Amino acid sequence: MNPRVIEVNARKDFTIEILFSNKERRIFDVKPYLDKGIFQDLKNSEIFNSVKVDNGSVSWAGGQDFCPDTLYLDGQIPN
Repeated sequence: MNPRVIEVNARKDFTIEILFSNKERRIFDVKPYLDKGIFQDLKNSEIFNSVKVDNGSVSWAGGQDFCPDTLYLDGQIPN
């Protein structure tokens, strides 16, 4: 099982910076999802910035979420 999210911060470029339970930080790019289904609402920066930790993953008020494994495996390690 991959580590779980313990902290998340929205960034201006529609990425989120995530701290995982193993103390690793990753940057997850949400832009590829912004034209798909319920993720379209996240184009509104006010909504996008409302991201929060939710049961070891992340979610937004509109019900948008990502699997924590996807966040970890597809997230990029910051420079």
